[in-house]
Amino acid sequence: MATRKSEKQAEPLDFEAAMRDLEEIVERLERGDLPLEESLAAFERGVLLTRSCQSALKEAEQKVEILLQKAGEPAVENFDPQAPQAD
Repeated sequence: MATRKSEKQAEPLDFEAAMRDLEEIVERLERGDLPLEESLAAFERGVLLTRSCQSALKEAEQKVEILLQKAGEPAVENFDPQAPQAD
């Protein structure tokens, strides 16, 4: 089983696969039935997946900004989820 984990960590995951793995880890940790060592390993893997997802999202955001600039669109504005939305 240790070999499988190291192989899984070595291969790059796309964003969707990383999110699925992260959701699975969260569910396993929330159940609370893992031994401490497995919980720590799962948590560590979750942190790595979170960083990978954050990096992928940042990269996608940068690509969108570049595409918008090349298309002559106005600058990207910050999104405020608390602001009232215009109809």
